[in-house]
Amino acid sequence: MVFSRSAFIARIEEQSDWDVIIIGGGATGLGTAVDAATRGYKTLLLEQSDFAKGTSSRSTKLVHGGVRYLAQGDIALVYEALHERGLLLKNASHLVKDQEFIIPCYSMFSKFKYLIGLKFYDLLAGRSGFKKSSFLSVTKVLEAIPGLKPDGLIGGISYSDGQFDDARLALNLAQTSAEYGGVILNYMKVVGLIKNGNLVSGVEVVDKETDKRYALTAKIVINATGVFVDDILKMDKPAGNPMVRPSQGAHVVLDRSFLKGDSALMIPKTSDGRVLFAVPWHGKVLVGTTDTPLNEHSLEPRPLDEEIDFILNTAGKYLTRTPSKTDILAAFAGLRPLAAPGKNTNSTKEISRSHKLIVSDSGMITITGGKWTTYRRMAMDVVNKAIELGKLQNKACSTQNVKIHGYTPQMDYGDLGLYGADAVEISKLIKENPALAEKLHPDFKYQKAEVIWMVRNEMARTIEDVLSRRMRLLFLDARGALSLAPTVAYIMEVELGKDEQWSALQIHEFSNLVEQYLLHAPKERTSNMKATA
Repeated sequence: MVFSRSAFIARIEEQSDWDVIIIGGGATGLGTAVDAATRGYKTLLLEQSDFAKGTSSRSTKLVHGGVRYLAQGDIALVYEALHERGLLLKNASHLVKDQEFIIPCYSMFSKFKYLIGLKFYDLLAGRSGFKKSSFLSVTKVLEAIPGLKPDGLIGGISYSDGQFDDARLALNLAQTSAEYGGVILNYMKVVGLIKNGNLVSGVEVVDKETDKRYALTAKIVINATGVFVDDILKMDKPAGNPMVRPSQGAHVVLDRSFLKGDSALMIPKTSDGRVLFAVPWHGKVLVGTTDTPLNEHSLEPRPLDEEIDFILNTAGKYLTRTPSKTDILAAFAGLRPLAAPGKNTNSTKEISRSHKLIVSDSGMITITGGKWTTYRRMAMDVVNKAIELGKLQNKACSTQNVKIHGYTPQMDYGDLGLYGADAVEISKLIKENPALAEKLHPDFKYQKAEVIWMVRNEMARTIEDVLSRRMRLLFLDARGALSLAPTVAYIMEVELGKDEQWSALQIHEFSNLVEQYLLHAPKERTSNMKATA
């Protein structure tokens, strides 16, 4: 498999006509690229930034049926998501794992309410590879979550759901599509639609690295841009009504000492009726999320002060150590592309969590809503719709049996485990050049070989691509990510054939980005730090 931006650019310069052009490199777009490529269609995906730059790298890292949706009576959505959860565990076991969650109970009513609800959850899940729910004594709960306050506790309910690395899965989906012949490009911005009469027949796109423009045509164009779907729809019909109402979800990351043990904490009903999770993730604790309706969208949303306060205050009611803003290692927000209601509303509870698919009068298909867990089903629905419209030859979907790139039987690759089967190739790089085993920074496990691999085989183009979505350090420890930036910049400068001016600009831009993930600006700026080989 060749997963190279230069190779893919060469492909679009040789071939301008495609079966399927997908706009958007998040979960849904990449899932659609896998579906289309595995059916044998000539598939092209275009992403304006990096893969999963937006919502798809900012989730609560859960592959789940949605316990809260079960409580709301949306059984069909939960059943569908639980089925997809099982497929992800089967097809991407290097990224998805069975994670125990514990709901603390403070009354007999809550004990039976949650246990009965989760037994139904188990029933809907069937034999999907996840453990079944059970009641735990106070002693067992405190053994599993030593940091939980014991006051008033009468026990807890244990249940299982999936946990994963969202940006890593997005990247692996891109690689999977490429393995089946798909062409996948980041930093390619769609600036206009090509029409044949009144029908959309292609896109005008600009390579953001070179400013070169391309006119590319296809039998079907799919708009899978998440919270940006309305921007593409306006290219087709400027006066159209908005399809999406964004809702912001914020998260904070804390040191693992706040939630000792391997179990996650699930708070089923907060002061305003939300659900809050505290989940072990890559050696830290991820706490979230919120549900705040917004009227605007951006590639880099920021958590609101009230969201941070809500998360910290709610967590503090359950944890023996009450977290404060100074304890936050990173804070980030993502925008959910919820299907907009037909009336004005400021309640996200009135906005559908199910995905929504529309066909414009111009023939363009738009898909939005949904969640990470159901990305495969959303992709299947989109391609099936294109077939139904007569745009594509009828071919069956096979993605329920397609192994995601990196899949490997259960093997221990140590610190390289997140790469799955690619860990073997990274180890080969180190064997060929032992100097690449050197750490990027004494305080972190990451090796120089990983950056080399990301540039050569994962289409990383910037410091942010490496430290945010491939290593995930920006989301785990923003200050720590800042300390690695100069060394990462130097390695990338050599690999990409750039110069010192490029590195300096990269470090400056990444420094500014890091400030958005910290509640307090960093004490020193890495733009004055010297990169080391």
